[in-house]
This record gives sequence, C-alpha cells and structure tokens, in this order.
Amino acid sequence: MKSVKERISIPVHVLIRPRNGDFTYSDIEFDIMKKDIALCVDLGFDGIVSGILHKDFSLDVERTEQLISASKELKFTFHRAFDWVEDPYKTLEQLETLGVDFILSSGQQKSAVQGIDLLIGLFQQASNCTIMPGGGIDIDNVRRFKESEFNAIHLSGTESIKTLARLPKISMNSFSFIKDDEISCTGIDKVLKIVKAVK
Repeated sequence: MKSVKERISIPVHVLIRPRNGDFTYSDIEFDIMKKDIALCVDLGFDGIVSGILHKDFSLDVERTEQLISASKELKFTFHRAFDWVEDPYKTLEQLETLGVDFILSSGQQKSAVQGIDLLIGLFQQASNCTIMPGGGIDIDNVRRFKESEFNAIHLSGTESIKTLARLPKISMNSFSFIKDDEISCTGIDKVLKIVKAVK
C-alpha cells in the first residue's frame, strides 16, 4: 500500500475485506479490518471500501458504524455486500444515517445493466450519499449510466496478460478460472475509452 500511495497521484480508496466468501466476520476478522483501516488513515489514503452484514443478510449497523468511525475523515464506500440485503431501500436509509458517502451496487443483479431499474430507484431516493453502479460495466453499456445521470461508476477494467511461454508442469491455482500463465491487470486502453465515453 505504501508503494501505491507513493506512485499514484489520483485519489485511492482501499478495499477492506479480510477474506472471500460472505460478509459476516468473526471478532478476529473484524479487529483485522479496523487495524487495516487505521493503517490506511496513517498512510493518507482517500477512502475506505468495505461492508458487513448479519447472517440474515441485514446490515450490521453497529459494526458498520465502527468501520466508519475508524475511517475518520476518509470517504467511506459500502461495497456490494449491499446487493445481498433483503430491503435495499431501508438499508439505503440506514447507511445514509450512518454517514456513508458511496454505495457500490449492481442493483442486486449479476450486472449493473440488469439491475439498472433498482439503481435508478436508489439514486432517486438517496439524499446524502452517491449511488455507484458497478458490475459488468464496459464501453458497450457505460453510456446508459451516464444518460441516467449517475455521477460515479465502478469497473475493474481488467484484461489478461500472458506471462509465460508455456504452462508449468502442475497448476498452483485451485480455481479453473485462475490461470498459471496469465495475470489479470487493469487494461489502460479499456479504462481510457470508458472515461472518454462518459465525459
């Protein structure tokens, strides 16, 4: 993280998620999250991206409040854990009361394009936080979000780069979608095209 802060001049918001899987965390995991946020504050990052739920998929208000408090003056984005909540409009109200700056969501669908109706509804209801569509946004659909007057979007913009001339003898990756001879990185041309499309 220090290297990122030293090399990048644009605002950087750091994802705080101690593991994959669900968004309910043990006391130890939650302590790690708070310590990671404290480090981000010390390093001078611009924002925190995180989220935490109960096992019934409702917002963990108490712990979310603690994460926001730990973030101090940094912007706070509640990430796509939002897409698991049962009542998105109620959760929007709760998050606004807590002082969340952004909500990242696909509109509770596999992609933000599929969830655009809910995203628009949330956008219209939100009074003091920004609804940020994310999930499958690319050059072919980004203008839909611009035309719907969203002023922030999220995308990975990743592409695969070959790193080896041939595959190794055995795989070191557990999942079939992760390849030993490729890495995923941000595709600069992809991102530039999307930025240009919405300006």
